[in-house]
Amino acid sequence: MRIEGARVVVTGGASGLGRAVAEHFGARGARVVVFDRDPAVAGRAAAAGAEPGGEPGAGPDPAPDASPQAHGVVVDVTDAASVAAGIAAAVARLGGIDAVVNCAGIVAAGRVLGRDGPHPLDGFRRVLDVNLAGSFNVLRLAAEVMAANPGPERGVVINTASIAGFEGQAGQAAYAASKAGIAGMTLPLARDLARHGIRVCAIAPGIFATPMMAGMGCEVQQALAAAVPFPRRLGDPAEFAALAAFILDCGYLNGEVIRLDGALRMA
Repeated sequence: MRIEGARVVVTGGASGLGRAVAEHFGARGARVVVFDRDPAVAGRAAAAGAEPGGEPGAGPDPAPDASPQAHGVVVDVTDAASVAAGIAAAVARLGGIDAVVNCAGIVAAGRVLGRDGPHPLDGFRRVLDVNLAGSFNVLRLAAEVMAANPGPERGVVINTASIAGFEGQAGQAAYAASKAGIAGMTLPLARDLARHGIRVCAIAPGIFATPMMAGMGCEVQQALAAAVPFPRRLGDPAEFAALAAFILDCGYLNGEVIRLDGALRMA
């Protein structure tokens, strides 16, 4: 699938990996709609050179837009009605959907038995709801739109897993479970959607230089970077975006989870 002219939805696109994808795809001529639960998503999209959005689940202009710039829509990926409204807004804006890159996610650390007792069940469920169910929620509704595209290749979905899904560390039970779920459903999703001409892949990033990581301080970042075999640094979100673009370009790549981690294996 050619990125140039592709109609792309990027979730979690207001910052971090999602923003890098939106910027990279837009620079290569894709038309992008960004989903983010942050009400400031429109302002952040504008700061990245994108066109500001409007109310949750709707854009100010119902006609398809030929601009390569992104458009922000406030969407809660855990809410079926919110995602349905966001998908409708994206279709109205772009005239259809060719690809989805799911980057929306949260991180919550906590041991099974901590100082305050057992891990809160609501907190565990929340991480799975956003990271795993939220990705599936967007995928299932976008796939219905993609299936109506002319074939043979009608769409591409790229989900975000994590190396934590394979080597989760202490305190990462919820996060690791959610990302292992992303990895585990990749092949079944690809098989389910094969008859509709829709490919499904996942990227499992290692430690990346995102705003969340920036909040940990220089010493922590340096220690994490030192654990990466080569190159001995944090990943650049632009590298994640470049891999997402390659998946879109490579029509034979399907049902695969690709690690992007500098050969890091978490202790």
